[in-house]
Amino acid sequence: MLLQDLRQTWELDSVFPGGSESKELVAEINWAENAAKELAKKANSFTFSNENFLSLIKELQSFSERLSTAGAFIGCLIAQDVKDKKAMSLRGRLESVYAAFSNVGSVIDQKLMEISEDAWKDLMSQPEYEHIAFSLNERRTNAKEKLGISEESLINDLAVDGYHAWSTLYDLVVGRISIKVEIDGKEEELSVGQAENKFSSPDRNVRKETFKKFVQAWDHEGEFCGASLNHIAGFRNEIYKHRGWEETLKEPLAINRMKEETLTAMWDAITSQKEIFVKYLDRKAKLLGLDKLSWYDVDAPLSSANSKMSYDEAAQFIVDHFRTLAPKMADFSKKAFLDGWIEAEDRSGKRPGGFCTGFPTKKETRIFMTFSGTPSNVSTLAHELGHAFHTDVLKEMPYYATNYAMNVAETASTFAEMIVADAAVSNAKTKEEKIALLEDKAQRSVAFFMNIHARFLFETRMYEERKSGQLSVERLCELMEEAQKEAFNGALDEYHPYFWASKLHFYITDVPFYNFPYTFGYLFSAGIYAKAKEEGPSFEEKYIALLQDTGKMEVEELAQKHLGIDVTKQDFWLKGIELAAADVEEFLALTEE
Repeated sequence: MLLQDLRQTWELDSVFPGGSESKELVAEINWAENAAKELAKKANSFTFSNENFLSLIKELQSFSERLSTAGAFIGCLIAQDVKDKKAMSLRGRLESVYAAFSNVGSVIDQKLMEISEDAWKDLMSQPEYEHIAFSLNERRTNAKEKLGISEESLINDLAVDGYHAWSTLYDLVVGRISIKVEIDGKEEELSVGQAENKFSSPDRNVRKETFKKFVQAWDHEGEFCGASLNHIAGFRNEIYKHRGWEETLKEPLAINRMKEETLTAMWDAITSQKEIFVKYLDRKAKLLGLDKLSWYDVDAPLSSANSKMSYDEAAQFIVDHFRTLAPKMADFSKKAFLDGWIEAEDRSGKRPGGFCTGFPTKKETRIFMTFSGTPSNVSTLAHELGHAFHTDVLKEMPYYATNYAMNVAETASTFAEMIVADAAVSNAKTKEEKIALLEDKAQRSVAFFMNIHARFLFETRMYEERKSGQLSVERLCELMEEAQKEAFNGALDEYHPYFWASKLHFYITDVPFYNFPYTFGYLFSAGIYAKAKEEGPSFEEKYIALLQDTGKMEVEELAQKHLGIDVTKQDFWLKGIELAAADVEEFLALTEE
């Protein structure tokens, strides 16, 4: 069955009919507000027994599923229309519920610590906790690292109108930005997401002019964005200080269930191997007739020939290539396309970027992006389908076993990307097509090894400097450009000093340091992909088993169990980088004059 005439706007009514006017959604938020109060009473009066504990854990998981579903739905409403004021208002109500639920969590955490070690070990050994013992053990350990109930509750309450509010206001700023660019003699008014897509235009004048106006737009909002970022970082730093956490990376490493040795080994391996990627950037500049690439040239196509795909063509392309190594992922993706689980329409008013979100109570997912037909868009679509498949293979697990860390989440998405990209190169019909596809793969390596490294360097240094006081817009731009020059080994002619303002990831308050997990996932998935190529479609069951363990163990144990590797050593990371470098070597050979 061919995929054709696919809808490019998602179907959300099966979750809550009526969008931001949904009576069912309002009823669910009303329920959540009352249920959070009832849970607070139960938590405060909780006395330990095996029966009471099991009942409480089941209730907490059920509440979490419903709260997560409502939150994901509202997130979808705001993403599809950043000016949806009703959805913004509903999100404000739900954030208060999240804060109340976090306070319940603080009380529960205190109760967990009061259970004796012997009683706890006996409890966790029982079959009812087989899939969630790791999550509960992790929670008990983390609770010991935090402040008392009253202090943690105060933090949760203040966070609603504290740093979460700054994140919300940042979304409002993004929504009001309109970038006017003259293209082919006609003025176009672009949203942030649409403008970003122009950096993949084959016309350098379009890229350069759009970038100029793009930077001007963020400069215009610079003071506000700077205030938002300063307050988000300052709020987080204060929490860490009061908890006695000296290292800024303590929380992001804990959230990603990985050791600092693993992160250090990964970045050290990458830094030692960047020269080959600098050669790629230099060659690309030469092929484009430039002495050096600028920031807005990095994603430019090498040919002005139309390399775009229609949405239907992209869908068929992805499903067909998934089928070569992951037939179950192919079937799932086909269902996602046919059932309208993807918001891809290229229109103004949408949030920039792409994401996948899940509705646990419905056992469904939705994907958001803006599809304009570029190779990068096709990669993004495959990437988000990888996330969605990961969520799908966990849908029958208890909720606490589905809370996998971001770094392994990015493993699933990048594995999906690799299948599509590699199969496309293998099936290339001409030398020019092969060069274009290899170049697209090289672009992604540069994104993971250089662009994201710049984000990590900037954010690490910015948080450290913020401890001494607020940073000016000028200083934020300096830090950003310094990080980009270091991460790109000075390979570019012009950088993007306002990247700190334009990148949503710096303003996400639920997950700190929304950067290095992408690079981890890229390289970790390279090891998985190598095994998949060795074994063929039969490997998919092993891959699914790995995904099903992602919410049950730390990444070092996951890697050892399923791949037999030690990720705290550079050796593993170097092998993944070698795979990426091989693509660059082939690209360089094919483009040699």
